[in-house]
Amino acid sequence: MKNVFRTSLILAAALGLSACATYKTAIPEGYAGPTALLKDSSDVYSMSKADIFYTLSVNGDEIDNARFATRRANEGRGAIMAVQKVQRPIPAQPLKVGVSARTVYAAPIMAMANTVYAVKGIVSFTPETGKTYVVRGKLSPTYSAVWIEEEASKSVVGEKIEIQGSAELGFFEK
Repeated sequence: MKNVFRTSLILAAALGLSACATYKTAIPEGYAGPTALLKDSSDVYSMSKADIFYTLSVNGDEIDNARFATRRANEGRGAIMAVQKVQRPIPAQPLKVGVSARTVYAAPIMAMANTVYAVKGIVSFTPETGKTYVVRGKLSPTYSAVWIEEEASKSVVGEKIEIQGSAELGFFEK
């Protein structure tokens, strides 16, 4: 009986620890070449609602982003949310960047009771050394998109990921 309890406790601890997310950096291990900067962005509508435009991955590696940082920073704050700003260096070489745009709310119950729009995809581009890029987007009932633009010129790099019509998530997708 004692061994069963001990084994159950060890399994529970292992499962709990395996649920902790660890993210890679956007710079590959051992990379020493030139870099650029990639920022996430947002449109904040109130203290409890925002659209966040963020980086999901770089060359297939999941990385930390503004949506996840915002969720972590606001746990337990109820209906008040402070959107977090996130930026990271990226290698100045051809990249495939996973990007996403999503409506977020301060509390999960608010998302269930309100409209959530989302769009995501992969943008391929080659950043220029020393330049700053920003993930931007638009979410609406009739058109939603996410893209990357060069910050100074505001010119779009790569392709826009677009949805003509509704990008509203269903109840179980929120």
